[in-house]
Amino acid sequence: MDVGQTSTKVLIRDALGSERRFRLGGVQTDRPLVPQLRVLIAHALNELGEDAVVALGVTGLTRPDAVAGLLLELPGDLDAREVRLAHDSVTSALGALGASCGAVVAAGTGTVALGVGRVRVARVDGWGNIMGDAGSAYWIGRAALDAAMRDHDGRGPRTAFREVAAARWPDLESAYVQLQNDPERVRTVASFAAEVSLLAESDAVCAEICAQAGRELAHTAGTALRRVEEPQGDDPTQVAAIGGVFASPAVLRAFRGCLADTVPRAQLLNSEVDGVDGSALMAGLSEVHPLRALISVARRQEGQE
Repeated sequence: MDVGQTSTKVLIRDALGSERRFRLGGVQTDRPLVPQLRVLIAHALNELGEDAVVALGVTGLTRPDAVAGLLLELPGDLDAREVRLAHDSVTSALGALGASCGAVVAAGTGTVALGVGRVRVARVDGWGNIMGDAGSAYWIGRAALDAAMRDHDGRGPRTAFREVAAARWPDLESAYVQLQNDPERVRTVASFAAEVSLLAESDAVCAEICAQAGRELAHTAGTALRRVEEPQGDDPTQVAAIGGVFASPAVLRAFRGCLADTVPRAQLLNSEVDGVDGSALMAGLSEVHPLRALISVARRQEGQE
């Protein structure tokens, strides 16, 4: 399971190798995660209907030790014999890099990067919409809303995004009150990133927001590589850029350009990466792999109810 703020991707693989994929709801990181994860696991196990190993990459995870509670507190008729739990940056790195060194930047509703070196791992950002997530969909949406209100006040340049905001909140001056009282406000703000990307081709304000997002994400990737002392020698180091934000041509152009300037030996991967596939790889990871220490495992004891 790849558990995000917007949705949860589920991959069920049986003993014969057949697969099913579907989506469930996401989690709200401003609420306790464990109860939400228990509900998601229960839904997934209902689809499987048999003894299972559950592997989760989770956004907003700060307590890997919660894996034991997840296993022990599942309803008795949902017989998960093992739960493996890691931050979603770990599963993104596994899905993108496998056993290779490099960095993965995942930019969706939030942003997180993981640098994987020969002997160390470094997480960069992933600190939520209040303290971090630079270049994320939320970051882009928040910047665009700020620009819309600057246009409205006459404090900033005109932007076509003002009309987008006004279409959502016809009384634009009360938008901030409605947004503050919206329990889905993080997702609401992040949802505007797609509109900003479309407008970036014709609107200078939106173009600059997307360009700045790309530069922030490249800076995050470069920081992750520097902290794990990659690249070494003359060999290129792989960098994977995953998540919906990189579907924006304006963001991706800025990301590529800034990364080429700051980490000339970085090689941007072209393949599509799905975090749920990284979750599936947690099971067979070598004990000496740098990421292994970031994966928590709990097993149901023999005879445990």
